[in-house]
Amino acid sequence: MSESSNNNLDHLREEIDSLDGEILELLNKRAAASLSVGKLKAGSADQIFKPFREQEVLRGLTERNPGPLPSEHLEGIYREIISSSRRLQRPERVVYLGPEGTFSYFAGLEHMGRQADLVPKNNFEDIFVAVSKGEADLGIIPLENSLKGTVGQNVDLFMRYPVFIQDEVYSRISHGLISKGAGLDQIKTVYSHSKALEQCAGWLRVNLPGALLQPVDSTAKAAEIVAASDEPCAALGNIKLANIFGLNVVAEAIEDLPDNWTRFLIIGPKPGQEGKRDKTTILFTTPDRPGALVSVLSVLSGKNINMTKLESRPFLGEKWKYMFFVDLQGDLGTEEYESIIDELKDRCLTFKILGSYPGGSQHGSKF
Repeated sequence: MSESSNNNLDHLREEIDSLDGEILELLNKRAAASLSVGKLKAGSADQIFKPFREQEVLRGLTERNPGPLPSEHLEGIYREIISSSRRLQRPERVVYLGPEGTFSYFAGLEHMGRQADLVPKNNFEDIFVAVSKGEADLGIIPLENSLKGTVGQNVDLFMRYPVFIQDEVYSRISHGLISKGAGLDQIKTVYSHSKALEQCAGWLRVNLPGALLQPVDSTAKAAEIVAASDEPCAALGNIKLANIFGLNVVAEAIEDLPDNWTRFLIIGPKPGQEGKRDKTTILFTTPDRPGALVSVLSVLSGKNINMTKLESRPFLGEKWKYMFFVDLQGDLGTEEYESIIDELKDRCLTFKILGSYPGGSQHGSKF
């Protein structure tokens, strides 16, 4: 490198150091403002996590971003800034299906930030229990996968526990093969969650035709087993698991269909608060008579309310009776829709608004 180039490089480094100092000063001013907000809210039951406000901040920043900083980088930086601000106001306990390294864990980490207190639970019901009893501020659960459909157990749990949807997260799912070794030829057993094994069945059939496919509770549990085993085995899951468990990535992006997304829900013990809420989820049962479901749906259709999801589930404890889980466009929690809600309740046996919340966007990063 020439002397002139070295001088230019030194000048640029000095400029970066100066800019870093300005950024540091501004970040601390922002942190001081967050601490002041926390003091004002001290002792109140006001929720710290405000997804509509966070979405508004991120959208405003990306719309004003002139570049060259890519908008996805800007959003990632600010998610961590917002996460820090939340923690300075009051630490939040967020429960998810553990152990550390599951897709739920990575979805929570990306959406809630690294300053959220992520606490693993052994099963989905434990998440609902913790949130409904106030033992956790929030919970994160998978609701549906674009390839394999709805996680029916979580729909059932909404009927049993008084929790409410605060936000939704769409995350792209990508699987890799991780092992202690670095090659395919010695692998005799592949561990993973049954859904992950299904999603990579074609690749496994071609590349590991003789391997035993062993379902376990989670992709993270699979990596834990492989890390502790002396046998020639591998785990199927997020390639970030390799760093957590000290393993090697043997193959990446081995899912049979690459456009694989999971919709996660953020749940809390109370309904979401004011703000832009453009989606509502309801849960209801109908009387046992002809046309009961059509009667309910006709109310929605007559008011020009778009239904984006309709799922029926057996009503536990009642043979041949069903409950219906429905996503609607619009904020049905506003006064504008009070008469419609009353009409729906009149036509249903039971009726519950699970939440009105901001519609989620599909994050580009792979989990």
